[in-house]
Order: sequence, then structure tokens, then C-alpha cells
Amino acid sequence: MPSRIYEQDTFLRSVELERDRVPTFAEYPFHLGAIKYLERLELHPKVTYIVGENGMGKSTLMEAIAVAWGFNPEGGTKNFTFSTRASHSKLFEYVRLVRGLKKARDGFFFRAESYYNLASNMDELDEEPGPGPRIVDSYGGRSLHEQSHGESFFATFTNRFGGNGLYILDEPEAALSPFRQMAMLSQMHELILQNSQFIISTHSPILMAYPDSIIYYLTRDGIETRRLEETDHFVIMKEFLNNKDRMLRELMEEE
Repeated sequence: MPSRIYEQDTFLRSVELERDRVPTFAEYPFHLGAIKYLERLELHPKVTYIVGENGMGKSTLMEAIAVAWGFNPEGGTKNFTFSTRASHSKLFEYVRLVRGLKKARDGFFFRAESYYNLASNMDELDEEPGPGPRIVDSYGGRSLHEQSHGESFFATFTNRFGGNGLYILDEPEAALSPFRQMAMLSQMHELILQNSQFIISTHSPILMAYPDSIIYYLTRDGIETRRLEETDHFVIMKEFLNNKDRMLRELMEEE
């Protein structure tokens, strides 16, 4: 299990699986390789990437970290308590978060697959009478449902993330163009300069490119660290762009 100690203090130092409490490693989610062999995962004080092929347990692990921190399983800040469908795993009950000395003043769990539910809940809450400002005012002042998918994603990143916080992002690139992904990297850097920490699950080589970070690559045999250039995401994308015609011929060649 990859492990390293970072001298710089942060909000969340590491995640530990309390293996002696796990009822069985033969059933979901504990049978997943990344969970089955998990002991302690040290988190980078700036950016930790959790990547790998589909089905390796990325979202399951991200969800467990977020829920153990106090976020809603479907996303949002700690103030969101809605539940569209209770489908999250019980993994969070078996992980222990090792917190740093710093106290986060902000935080957000961004989950692409349930972002629509989050936006709907915001609209419903804003329709209820109350003395305080509308929730949507913290997201740019416009309903997220009145924007394109990509615009609403980016509105959350640019308007709601205030710095000095822990931001857990599960596949944030889902609706972002390559240009917007680069803009998001710039936004991340600004927030990191404001003492923020990110944990990101992504398939995007662009988003994985933040230089001061660590990449954990999930496999059926556990978790390993890799450089960006060693990830399948980077290698395949580079090979395709450099040899597009040859790769297309091979992909479309008839038997």
C-alpha cells in the first residue's frame, strides 16, 4: 500500500480502513481490489488524485471519504441533507479519517452522477419562504437547471468554492470541454493558494496534470502510485493524438 508522510499540515491527512471490523472481504464493497487491500492512504496537502478503470472502486472510495467527513452522499455542502435514493455503500462506517490541525472553513462534495438531484434540491429549498438569501445566490444567482450542463458545473466551481476548504470531486470533467478543464486547473490553483485541499477522481489527463500532487492508481490488485505519464489515460490519449489515422484503421478494420 502506497504511503508517504507529508510535512505540510492539512485538513485531511490520511484515510484508514479498519480492517479488523470488516465483516467480510467477499462481498461489496470490500471485495473490490482497491478496498480489499486498503490499509492507509496518505493524502497530499494540495491535490490527491484517485484514478483507474471503471469498476475499480473510485467512486465508492470517494463517497466513503466524503460521507465520513460529513457530506451528503449525493453531494453538496454539509448543510445538504436531501436523499433521492439511499444507494451509497456502508464503507464510510469502516474508514477512519486522520485529520490535520487545520480547520476547514469551507467544503464541497461534487458528484457528477447526482448533480442533477443537487440542483433540484436547491431550487426546491429556494422556493420555500425564508428570511435568508437564496441558496442559488452562492452559485452565481441563476438556477443550475437554467444553464447547460457544463455551465452549471463550472458555476459551482467558480462561485461556490470560497477557499480554505476541503473539496472532494468525483469526475468533475463529465460536462466540461478541454478548455473549461484547463480553466478549472487554474481555478484549483487559486483555491490552493487560499489554503485549500482537493481529492479528485477523474479520467481526464488535463485535470490530472496539477504538478504538486499525488496520483493513486486503483487496480484489481490494490492501489499504486503513478506519474501522470504512466497512467493509461495519458498513454492512450497521447498515442491516439500522435497516431490518429493508424489507430482509427485498427479500430475500424473489418474482420
